[in-house]
Amino acid sequence: MSITVQLDRLLQARRMSLTELSDRVGVTLANLSILKTGKARAVRFSTLDALCRELDCQPGELLARTEGPQPADEEDGA
Repeated sequence: MSITVQLDRLLQARRMSLTELSDRVGVTLANLSILKTGKARAVRFSTLDALCRELDCQPGELLARTEGPQPADEEDGA
């Protein structure tokens, strides 16, 4: 199982660029790119709230749980 971020889909649906979203939420373009590409290891609730506010969505529309094996570099060892 892994959690994926559906940022591309929401940006496309809202006809918004990553740069515009970055300006609106006050998160650097580099950090949004990390989130968008699935390389983020965590996200703050305040960031999630700001993204949902600007994208007019619920957290469940931004995050998705996918089945299948978790990539080796993301295993938490628990």
